[in-house]
Amino acid sequence: MMALAMCLALLAACGGDNNTESNTTNTDPGTTVSTDPVKIGTLGPLTGAVAQYGLAVRDGAVLYIEQYNARGGLNGRMIEVVQYDDEHDPVKALTGYNYLLDQGVTAIIGAVTSAPTIAVVPEAYADKMPMITASATAAGVTFNADTNTVYTNMFRSCFIDPFQGEKMADFAKNELGAQTAAVIFNTGVDYSIGLKDAFLEKAAAIGLRVVAEEAYGIDAVDFQSQLTNIAAANPDVLFCPDYYEVIALLSLQARNAGVSAALLGADGWDTVVDIMADRTPVEGSYYCSGYSVEDTTPMVQTFLRDFTDRYGSEPNMFSAQGYDAAMILVAALEKADQTGTAVGSDAYRQAIIDAMRATNMECVTGHVTYDSLNNPIKSAVIINITGGEARFWGKY
Repeated sequence: MMALAMCLALLAACGGDNNTESNTTNTDPGTTVSTDPVKIGTLGPLTGAVAQYGLAVRDGAVLYIEQYNARGGLNGRMIEVVQYDDEHDPVKALTGYNYLLDQGVTAIIGAVTSAPTIAVVPEAYADKMPMITASATAAGVTFNADTNTVYTNMFRSCFIDPFQGEKMADFAKNELGAQTAAVIFNTGVDYSIGLKDAFLEKAAAIGLRVVAEEAYGIDAVDFQSQLTNIAAANPDVLFCPDYYEVIALLSLQARNAGVSAALLGADGWDTVVDIMADRTPVEGSYYCSGYSVEDTTPMVQTFLRDFTDRYGSEPNMFSAQGYDAAMILVAALEKADQTGTAVGSDAYRQAIIDAMRATNMECVTGHVTYDSLNNPIKSAVIINITGGEARFWGKY
């Protein structure tokens, strides 16, 4: 009897009161569910030369997560966003990745630009860290051709550079009726090189004759010699795959050099008209994008209204792709949560990766599924700069 009494006392002491724990809650008898937030990291440039991209992606992703939390979160757990500014620097991106790991994130939205993402993804692959980028378009983000490695943990909500380069060559030939083309590209930016290579390959395949190919360095501000050569070749179109701040300068010098060709670009052009007081140099240009505020699709218009209400300005393509990246990741988190594995564990992360791989959903920038290299299969939007404004030409 004394032994029985001691056992009962011991059981009572072990039982305790679970409600004294601030990070747990009781549901059914004997079941304890954590109420700690689930942490997601964002990695991208929030300051520096291309902060406009990073801030736009961050704002889109945060908007979706705020909306999701307002609907109750992940089975009652809020999703917490931990941010890191990589300043568009590959070394700082690696530092940021390790910082986010230390903060206990279970997945990452980022990085934003291609070079920092390519620097981070091998580490994330080794750690089996689920990642999705909204805007890093270089092919090497999900596939290392040198080692024949598919980074199975890495996804994106944007299309890739080869897709854009091919699309713009095809558009020039079949929609603009171009017979000749020239290319000018940045030798120091993976994004620019990948687009250039894809454009040239597609042009050769469809009979679009390239009459000039010029290059400049990453810090170049004077393009006159290259543009003079292009003007002499008199192409029908000039493909300029670079970011908006370079295009604002290059387009002005192109017109001053006598280049009359229609200028073509890719998604790095987005917001170029916003930083040009005189938009005449880019008038009549076309570029590939993932989104337009003039798209009348209901999901696009709802996103446009919600973003404008939240931030007081219209969202650009990068904000839309950031929103989509968060939507895709959170849907995968929901499926991973159903497995019953511990948040942040290797099994939980793998469940997120598996769920992202099986994505088949309607997003703001289109219906998204993934190919064998984790690149989204979706249509592109063509933007035409006319009347000084970036206007929706259509989907192509």
